[in-house]
Amino acid sequence: MLSDNSTWLITGCSAGLGRALARHVLEQGRRVIVTARDTSSLGAVVAGHEDRALVAALDVTDSRQISEVVRQADGFGGVDVLVNNAGYGYLCAVEEGEEAEVRALFETNFFGMLAMTRAVLPCMRERGRGHVVNISSIGGLTTSPAVGYYHATKFALEGLTETLGKEIAPFGLGATIVEPGAFRTDFRGRSMRQSSIRLPEYASTAGATRDTVLASHGIQENDPRLGAAAIFEAVTSPEPPVRLLLGVDALQKAREQLRSMNEEFDTWEKLTSSTQFPDTAK
Repeated sequence: MLSDNSTWLITGCSAGLGRALARHVLEQGRRVIVTARDTSSLGAVVAGHEDRALVAALDVTDSRQISEVVRQADGFGGVDVLVNNAGYGYLCAVEEGEEAEVRALFETNFFGMLAMTRAVLPCMRERGRGHVVNISSIGGLTTSPAVGYYHATKFALEGLTETLGKEIAPFGLGATIVEPGAFRTDFRGRSMRQSSIRLPEYASTAGATRDTVLASHGIQENDPRLGAAAIFEAVTSPEPPVRLLLGVDALQKAREQLRSMNEEFDTWEKLTSSTQFPDTAK
């Protein structure tokens, strides 16, 4: 369990869930390294808590900035909790994806998370305490047309995080995947990117989803402040979860996915079981 004087390093704090989480953790009396590519808006996040906050510029795709932030963190007490929150969405059908944009998406959403995690793990192992929190999405469990490349980054993140948790548990460390539903942030607004290609053949599938996602900006049902409080409660609990769903919408989608998978597994069970050598059948 984390101590009451733990130090958190949070990426992507300029807006949304990362900003709300940084503020909440500071309000709970912890130290926070508050980072963003552009730090100009972070003064309001740390206001009133300057003695326990360190503001640092960080682009998670820049290895030099990662090294510098981790160096600063060591002088600030070390990192007890790393929250990999930086990321964004990208809308298009798979066929409409632009290679440069897809690679950039993976660089931030997956490889940036990986680089940050690898940078803090040695010190966490040495101290025998620490927790990695990777912000995924309900889109790391379920899929929709037009969101395939974003899903791919989050599916990759989830597989790596679950594996990481098993590898670092013997050192007294942990890892949690956070799977938010729709939160009222800039994620579906100014932060959302989309392909410039729109093929008419996908108008009723990916095209319709694009329009629906963008139209929902500003009316999402979940409050980032409450999401931040839930993340803090889970991470500071005696036994943090491997997965934390956030929002009734996320819970409903996750349960629907599990039901659908179980039904398909049952339907195809006979064929699934047909591949064994006869002498290995139980």
